[in-house]
Amino acid sequence: MAEDRPTQAEKAERFHALHRGAEPFILANAFDAGSARILAGLGFEALGTTSGGFAGTLGRRDGDVTRDEAMDHARAVADAVDLPVSGDLENGFGHEPEAAALTVTRAAEAGLVGCSIEDYTGDPGRPFYDRDEAAERIAAAAEAARSVGFRFTLTARSECFIRGLPDLDEVIARLQAYERAGADVLMAPALPDLDAVRAVCRAVSKPVNFMVGVGGRSFPVADVAAAGAKRISLATSLYRAAMTGLTAAATEALEKGTFAYVDEAMSTPDIAKFMRG
Repeated sequence: MAEDRPTQAEKAERFHALHRGAEPFILANAFDAGSARILAGLGFEALGTTSGGFAGTLGRRDGDVTRDEAMDHARAVADAVDLPVSGDLENGFGHEPEAAALTVTRAAEAGLVGCSIEDYTGDPGRPFYDRDEAAERIAAAAEAARSVGFRFTLTARSECFIRGLPDLDEVIARLQAYERAGADVLMAPALPDLDAVRAVCRAVSKPVNFMVGVGGRSFPVADVAAAGAKRISLATSLYRAAMTGLTAAATEALEKGTFAYVDEAMSTPDIAKFMRG
């Protein structure tokens, strides 16, 4: 690493401080090193990875990526930018608390300054870890986070609303348990309305991450700020927007035999400005 680039510890302190600002910050989720450099060049203060977006770049579905693959991806994104990067690391790539702890340790080694661990098992027959079991997993992850030698920010996610259990009381109880277990940030994707966001923020004392990406539930920054959230992540939405543009352009070429999309597309030199030689 060049001497003028921030150290991992410095990036970690910057990331921690962002959660304590007067206004929420946007965590833009990159799906590869190139998209990370574009997002950094546009002026975002911190980035996240996206498990679904990364899986898509491999031609797979979300949940079909291994820990080793996720860590290689995390390292590529973190190395590409001078910004703090937090990883979307699913359930920690294993059911036991030790698996979540190992994932946190590996994430720090890969250059990340934070990550999220969720309570979705990946098993349709038993989609959620029991609340106590989920909290034990977060406790193990938090212990690992405290041992990496710098301020690693652990986000605990309750997946209830996005995985078929739309129970606000259960979400709040889970997030409170995760806070007690040592999580630094709490997150519940796909909350149905701003009242629910407000209720979650009031129920915990740690910063809350609001997730953009669900139609009709991706509220403006000003409204999310008023509800009390401190971080707004973009999840797979940027990857999906990129794939929407690709699909529209390719469909025009295939079905119409025209190429109007070229006139609106970024030029190669414009894209190159964001990249390193």
